[in-house]
Amino acid sequence: MEQPVILLVEDDLDLSEMVSSYFRVQNYDVMTAAWAEEALKIANDSPLDLIILDVRLPDMNGFDLCRKLRTDVRKTENTPIIFLTEKRDRGDKLQGLELGVVDYITKPFDIQELRLRVRNIINRANRPATINPVTDLAEGDIVEEKLAKLLSDPTDWAVLQLSISKLSEFREHYGFVAADDVLRAVTLMMKNALKEHGDTGDFLGHIGHEDFVIITHKNNAKAILDRIERRIHQSREYFYPIKDRSKAQKAMRENQLALSSAIINHDSGAFDSVSNLKDALEGALQVE
Repeated sequence: MEQPVILLVEDDLDLSEMVSSYFRVQNYDVMTAAWAEEALKIANDSPLDLIILDVRLPDMNGFDLCRKLRTDVRKTENTPIIFLTEKRDRGDKLQGLELGVVDYITKPFDIQELRLRVRNIINRANRPATINPVTDLAEGDIVEEKLAKLLSDPTDWAVLQLSISKLSEFREHYGFVAADDVLRAVTLMMKNALKEHGDTGDFLGHIGHEDFVIITHKNNAKAILDRIERRIHQSREYFYPIKDRSKAQKAMRENQLALSSAIINHDSGAFDSVSNLKDALEGALQVE
């Protein structure tokens, strides 16, 4: 297996040497640049799996460099970028996210945490387009085909849509890694509910990037939903860092990370298209 290639753009030479040496030991091919123009040349010449970019550089700020990497360098228009910076301002984070930055790490940082974030981001980028990079569940065309089959299916099927409310606010405050952990934990809860109350032919996937869909028998739907609601209600507080458990209580009162759900079954009406079925699900969504 080829080594993933990382470009580290950092003008602090001691930090650059420490990070690059660490990742080389972890079996990554690391290229370094201390100047924005040097980084652009490397990006033009070399295939990259990930870019770690300092916001403050001697010849250009990181936001402008990021914009150039997205618009002026064809090879890196979709390459994942992590901002590495001392800035803590929320506006800086939002500006980075608007440019398509996938994560934002503030100095000083834990090198092992950075390694995990780098590994997860590269793994996501290499997943097939029909598989959600966070949960490994099917999405896109696969889900559309599953829903389309229901339109002419005479059996007593049911479709559940499940969404985690205000996950974007949680992500903005605690970062992508924490939000992805929530999605993975919820996925596991759903799989366990299907094992306990579902059938072998049941389907679990994504109807949206962060919205889940379950296809099961009508008689199983309520028990599956009850089990998932119960587990999420019991676990929600533990999605938050220990130091923020007091804030978690307030967030939960505001329905942050609560489960929104809807059930449509074979008896709910005649659906002549997948769009109609999905519209019915959206219209039936309720917060627990």
